[in-house]
Amino acid sequence: MLDSPHEWEAFSTPWQEGSPAPASQWESCVVIEGMHCAACAFTIESALQATPGVIQAEVNAAARRARVVWSSDTTRPSDWMGAVHQAGYTALPAGDALLREARQKELRLALWRWLVAGFCMMQVMMYAVPTYTAEPGEMTDDMVQLLRWASWVISLPVMFFSCGPFFSNAWRDLRHGRINMDLPAALGMAITFIVSSAGTFDPTGPLGAEVFFDSLTMFVFFLLTGRWLEMRLRDRTAGALEALTNRLPDTVLRLLPDGRQERVAIRRLAVGDTVQIFPGEAFPADGTILEGDTLADEALLSGESRPVPRGVGAQVLAGSNNLQASVKVRIDRTGADTRFAQIVDLMETAAQHKPRMAQLADRAAKPFLFFVLAAAAAAGIWWWPTDPGHALMIAAAVLIVTCPCALSLATPAALLAAAGTMARSGILVRNLGAMESLADVDTVVFDKTGTLTRDGLAVTSVRTRAGISTQDATALAAALASQSLHPASRAVAAHAKSNHSLPGLVDVREHIGSGVSGQLLQPTAGITSPLRLGSATFCGLEASGAETPQVHLSDASGWLATFTLAEDIRTDAAQSVTALQQSGVAVTLLSGDHPGAVQRVASAVGIGDATGACSPDDKLRHLQALQAQGHRVAMVGDGLNDGPVLAAAHASFAFGLAVPLARAKADFVVLGDQLARIPQTLRLAHQSLRIVRQNLLWAAAYNLVCIPLALAGLLPAWLAGLGMALSSLLVVLNAARLARPLPGGPT
Repeated sequence: MLDSPHEWEAFSTPWQEGSPAPASQWESCVVIEGMHCAACAFTIESALQATPGVIQAEVNAAARRARVVWSSDTTRPSDWMGAVHQAGYTALPAGDALLREARQKELRLALWRWLVAGFCMMQVMMYAVPTYTAEPGEMTDDMVQLLRWASWVISLPVMFFSCGPFFSNAWRDLRHGRINMDLPAALGMAITFIVSSAGTFDPTGPLGAEVFFDSLTMFVFFLLTGRWLEMRLRDRTAGALEALTNRLPDTVLRLLPDGRQERVAIRRLAVGDTVQIFPGEAFPADGTILEGDTLADEALLSGESRPVPRGVGAQVLAGSNNLQASVKVRIDRTGADTRFAQIVDLMETAAQHKPRMAQLADRAAKPFLFFVLAAAAAAGIWWWPTDPGHALMIAAAVLIVTCPCALSLATPAALLAAAGTMARSGILVRNLGAMESLADVDTVVFDKTGTLTRDGLAVTSVRTRAGISTQDATALAAALASQSLHPASRAVAAHAKSNHSLPGLVDVREHIGSGVSGQLLQPTAGITSPLRLGSATFCGLEASGAETPQVHLSDASGWLATFTLAEDIRTDAAQSVTALQQSGVAVTLLSGDHPGAVQRVASAVGIGDATGACSPDDKLRHLQALQAQGHRVAMVGDGLNDGPVLAAAHASFAFGLAVPLARAKADFVVLGDQLARIPQTLRLAHQSLRIVRQNLLWAAAYNLVCIPLALAGLLPAWLAGLGMALSSLLVVLNAARLARPLPGGPT
């Protein structure tokens, strides 16, 4: 089914990286089942890259996702998915309906394995305690042997059920001539069970009479505990992507022209269709409300944390939730053309990307596995002449304690947790590796229009004729301005939005390039008709020569009021700039606007270094000059004409409401209009890098301390298992500290 080109858009997009690619090249995102570590990622990457027609393949072990670039001229999804299956894993399209069911099944099975291991561990410990505490002569040999046999029987469910994934994964890779991180654990379990079974069946044999069923079951329980919690925490930190990709409904009620209704799959929707959306349902596509008024939850799509009103004529976004009333919606955009699809694509791209530090850790993990096996073999050989049974247990302890799971999880666990936090707060991470670069930034360069300022104007002051109140003058001006689409008129109308009743006007006309005129229905004291709103010349006044834009209001008696306008600076712009400067980051403003306007905005928000009249090439040269001086620069722009400078910066932000997301060159996309997200993201990047370094330091220190202890025979198998499980768990728990939501964002 997935080989049908009609299905490709559900999990693939045309490949756009680098030079223009042929139409036959696709980039797909799939979720990999059955992988547990970096070695699994190497295995899957190798299998994919060996498939004819696959151009690129990248697998993220922490996110369990793969990015595959392939040519439809040479291969089909079933070919490279089949290669993944032959390697012993399963590939499912991201967002597939079966994916959630498979994940729930995996979690339930993992929970059962853990429960069985825990129950059996307690039973075996009950049988082992008397042999440890009994004084000489208190227990007969037959009683000791009976307890050992009971422990052996109780250990069988642990070996054949709870340990199943370790043995199956290790055997799968050995059959393909590979090793993974389950191999040391599986060998340790097998050696411990064999030595203990030999001690039970043949106490006088070469492996001695010692049994370690308590150590075995305890080790398995600890290891499964760590893996279970790791799975839950990974699901929690990566939950933003799944929560987003599962927001679309499976079906929707479509209204037919003849009045009939039918429930159809959302893939069958076409532009122009009319659908009925009930309260509690998600909008299936981008559209326009034709009938009804409601509230919509757009938190994960626009960064707006509060429900927003949506009435007749309002636009609604695919993936947002209808909260209040039933509405009829005309479908305007479907599938990959929706903003929802573009956001999902950005988030999946980030989840698939492996940062540089993670790549280094992954590359170190594979040779480290060979070192683990060699060290265990050397320890066994060294201790064998003294006591073969003890030698095998030392080898098992070395195998168990040195598994490099924590090393592989150190970086991706932290960065994915941070990316999930950003996504829930309205910031999409397009390039996960940019988190490392952002932590080193010492200079932030802002664009002006659409970034520090909104696209429109705002009224900053109002002057009126003697005897005319500011409120009355504003109401008159707003009544005229509401009939015009000119930016200055919209600013005046917005300024009067708190006035609930506007005076009645007739014969309202817009004079292009000049202003708006009209007749007042009920003239009041001191105000006569006709009224005019616009330029000084249009209102019969002398030009003031002011540098700032002004809108004038006049009546038959002459001048009534003047509204001074300025660019609508974002409310949190000055606060955001101050926060950056207080954290030691230099702030610069580069804009293509007139230098005077640029300096006014710079002064208003507290930026000392501002340059106007910059072309995109000028901005790029300025950025490169800063980089040549050794500065690490982040660029913040609206993404519309800042593509080259956004791409050249060490890290870059674009405001998603202004930029076509599918073509975004920025590393981070701010879905709302909160500039405060910039300093917050910088702080989160610093915190993420600190946690990554803590994780790497812990993983290295743990191995440096435990390996010598295991080689010296001072670390029993159960304690080695506890150390290995706690090591991985500590790394994930440390990373989970980044999952706290940013202040002021959606939760």
